[in-house]
Amino acid sequence: MSESDQNFAKLGETLPESIKSSSSQFFEVNSPLENAETTANQHNESSLTSKKTPLERLRSEIGNSIERNQSPIPIPGPLSHPDVHFPALNKQNAATGVIWCTDRAAERGYPNPNWVNLGQGMPETGDIPGCFERPTNLPISIESREYGPTSGIKELRQAIANLYNEHYRKDKESKYTWENVNVAPGGRSALTRIASILGDAYLAFFLPDYTAYAEMLSLFKNFAPIPVPLYESDGYDIDLKIIKGELNRGVSAILTSNPRNPTGVALSKEELKDLHNLCRQKCLLIMDEFYSRYYYDGEVGESLSSASEVEDVDKDPVLIIDGLTKFFRLPGWRISWIIGPKEYIKALSSAGSYLDGGPNYPFQEAAIPFLEPNLVKQETIALQTHFKKKRDYCIDRLTKMGFKFKNVPNSTFYIWVDLSHLPGKLSNCLGFFHEALHEDVIVVPGIFFDLNPLSFRELSDSEMFSYIRISYGPELENLVKGMDRIEKILKRFDALPYTI
Repeated sequence: MSESDQNFAKLGETLPESIKSSSSQFFEVNSPLENAETTANQHNESSLTSKKTPLERLRSEIGNSIERNQSPIPIPGPLSHPDVHFPALNKQNAATGVIWCTDRAAERGYPNPNWVNLGQGMPETGDIPGCFERPTNLPISIESREYGPTSGIKELRQAIANLYNEHYRKDKESKYTWENVNVAPGGRSALTRIASILGDAYLAFFLPDYTAYAEMLSLFKNFAPIPVPLYESDGYDIDLKIIKGELNRGVSAILTSNPRNPTGVALSKEELKDLHNLCRQKCLLIMDEFYSRYYYDGEVGESLSSASEVEDVDKDPVLIIDGLTKFFRLPGWRISWIIGPKEYIKALSSAGSYLDGGPNYPFQEAAIPFLEPNLVKQETIALQTHFKKKRDYCIDRLTKMGFKFKNVPNSTFYIWVDLSHLPGKLSNCLGFFHEALHEDVIVVPGIFFDLNPLSFRELSDSEMFSYIRISYGPELENLVKGMDRIEKILKRFDALPYTI
């Protein structure tokens, strides 16, 4: 076994338990045996092989699949000495897909200036033309030395409510107030708070979707998660006939990102309206709207939110999640919010008191002026102009490399890339990810978006095995380097169109 194949095998060992068997099958398929003698030896040992686990078969069967001139990825050492034991530790909980990717890159020297992170789940945080200047220092009030309310300070909650009323509810009689807003320390904390207040319920979620949902859906036992697959052939649209079927079998909560991560597709205004009309008073809608202003199909400055479809803010069972992370490009501040009926907000406040203790007080105070509606509108225009330019650049480069896009992403800063036409190893997300690491590029394998919280099914046949997610969140100069390196990978495998 070559050293490159050894570290490829090691890559499989680091995967979460729920997808290890699927990846092992991939390694076996993409690693033909070196010669006939090896084949004969394996035939003689077939009875033993049949008793081996997928990873044991992987170790014994993997061969020289691809010759390469680059130095191989260093094989990481054991996480701990085999004689060291950790009582009561649950080792089954895995990091999210993006963290797994950066961990593998770190074994190769990431981060350093040569790397290009096309897997990052955040936008660029530097200055962008037309965007307001981010503070470089913060005034800290005497009050902020104390513990803050677990639901957030009243001034920030009111500013959030005002923003939603101004942008989405001008023609509505029912308006949000500060009592309809819960502030949490980051998006994951907001999701965790919501998960903790659900009663015995079936919760439907859509595939593919945000990788961090997986752990939340698997850890909480007060609800049963039910996956609902979406398909590229349908434009990843949410079929309302499917929703009706889920409601008929007892689903009482639905979780989805809109616009969607990783496909970069947003519900249209008509689809959003129909979804709300179908679920009103029947089902809790949990709408992750962190990318609501990264929307490129409407007028410049236009954004999408379920807040526009809520009839009564205290009766419609709709929880909207957003924060400073994506649109305001301040992921390090860890300030998010949940908007919904007062009864839900009260329960979320109680959950915050025992789950996380509440958000950072000084950063809440500093965020209040950012939420002025006219400033947000101006920011939205500048942001959409800038990111649409980056999207168009990446789509153009990838198209020239031979990639096909049935649905050009109309929102977020992600591109869902189909690899199925590529030869051999590159046609699979893990193989492509492995080759990208050799070029100091990070992408995210598609299997991480095929959420499987209860491990009820094999992922071997998942169509997401042939997809990767590429982020155009980084600065344009890094996108140029990233596209150049992807082109280099395809050239090495003789997988570029002849016209390029």
